[in-house]
Amino acid sequence: MPSIIPPASRFYERQLFFLVGTCFCALLFDHFVVSRWKSKANPSGDDSDTSKPRNSSGDRPDSAGEFPSAALKTSYGVLSKKYLLVYAIVMGADWLQGPYIYTLYNSQYNYPSTLIAVLFLTGFLSAAIFAPLIGIYADRYGRRKLCLVFCITYAASCFLILLNWFPILMAGRVLGGFSTSILFSAFEAWVIAEIKNRFGAGLTNGSTSGRSGDLEARVLSKIMGRATLVNGLVAVLAGVVSNKLVSMMGTYGAPFIASAALLGLSWIIIKGSWGENYGLGGSGAHNNVPSLKGGLSEALGLGRLGQAWAIVKSDPILLALGLTQTCFEGSMYLFVFVWVPALQEISDSTMNLPLGYIFSSFMLCMMLGSLLYTAIVSWVSSSKSKTKQSKDTSLVLHAKLSSLVVAFAGLTLALSVKSSTERERFWAFCLFEASVGMYYPVQGMLRGLVVNEEYRATLSALFRVPLNVFVVISMLMGASEARYTVLMVCALMLVISSLITGNVIIGRSSSGEKERIGGDQ
Repeated sequence: MPSIIPPASRFYERQLFFLVGTCFCALLFDHFVVSRWKSKANPSGDDSDTSKPRNSSGDRPDSAGEFPSAALKTSYGVLSKKYLLVYAIVMGADWLQGPYIYTLYNSQYNYPSTLIAVLFLTGFLSAAIFAPLIGIYADRYGRRKLCLVFCITYAASCFLILLNWFPILMAGRVLGGFSTSILFSAFEAWVIAEIKNRFGAGLTNGSTSGRSGDLEARVLSKIMGRATLVNGLVAVLAGVVSNKLVSMMGTYGAPFIASAALLGLSWIIIKGSWGENYGLGGSGAHNNVPSLKGGLSEALGLGRLGQAWAIVKSDPILLALGLTQTCFEGSMYLFVFVWVPALQEISDSTMNLPLGYIFSSFMLCMMLGSLLYTAIVSWVSSSKSKTKQSKDTSLVLHAKLSSLVVAFAGLTLALSVKSSTERERFWAFCLFEASVGMYYPVQGMLRGLVVNEEYRATLSALFRVPLNVFVVISMLMGASEARYTVLMVCALMLVISSLITGNVIIGRSSSGEKERIGGDQ
């Protein structure tokens, strides 16, 4: 069915090739230059030198200079492979669906835009309603368990979307919103807990260099940066694969079948290789099935939710963190709805836009953003190698990066509105996607530093409630039709969020108010 995939535009092909080349050069820079900065930041020497002292565990420092012992380096390698493999698969399953949800509803099922809007709103409302409960259950009954549930429910939503009956499609959107809340809370909570368990006390027994907090912060920063890079790469591949699947099978439902298969694979890997961890110190004390014996309030975890909300209200840093997440990720979700019509109406071509090429270009820009984050953090660490870094130093650095990235994102959205040509608007959108690539590791690092382990998944999910409400309200007010107003409002909110981050997080941390919520982490 040749009409499904629009004809390619030479302009977008050239931009895609340019970005591919830029990414390749950036990866080489990361491999050969950034790795040297890391070694300068944590010098240790050659492991083969028997004259070097051993630590209390009998291990010499590893030759790469990033870890105080070969055992900890091996532990990092095992953990990063476990997490990034699963993360790549589940994000690939998510990205496969993205380009064709609207097209499936509109072009194959012939639903009007009003009913399609209802379907999307149902997904966001579902995410907003279930998010607090998901966080509570992940902390109390196990993050791994919730990740396994995600694989099942998201695969079920993929199968339901293949059935062209509106109530079934609504049920699929409810499951999709439920699953998305797990994807963006339980997985991150699991890997941060594993990092703290493996590296938080890794240097407390007479290690030869640094503090345990330094190692924990470095590992967290490294994994978060790599996760964003993997996410961008997977998104590019998913865009290409989804196009091929639609062309080969002749249906817009093909990517959803492939997505369900990937989710089944991720379930098998998580089941076989991941260990369980919990909130409440990881004791597993609540490793049981929710019961109604204590009343509906206990079954729904309302008491725990109230405690988490009290923590957020009492700490300005967490409030600023939640505001940034709402403003940035809300703008990002609204951007998904407006970028296609915004480019279409300014395009000089009468042909259909090559959305696959444009989407892949955006994802390459996101990869560049993640590589830039890694380079900045490594350079700053290298320049301060003669002074001991603490978690508070990491907090200030990432708060500054968060403020700059959010402000830059707001500027790019404003530029896209003021742009007068298709090329200007396309590159403004590319710069916004680059800021997305920097935002995710920066924000993940901040959450890892300031959020209490006991309530980690609960708070992460709680932050998503105002985010989804913001998106729902914007869509009800006609985000697609009033796209330029929406983009300018998002730009203004991002600038305000940037100023608040600078005033609250950076100001308090720099002036000595560096106490984290999880001070005993």
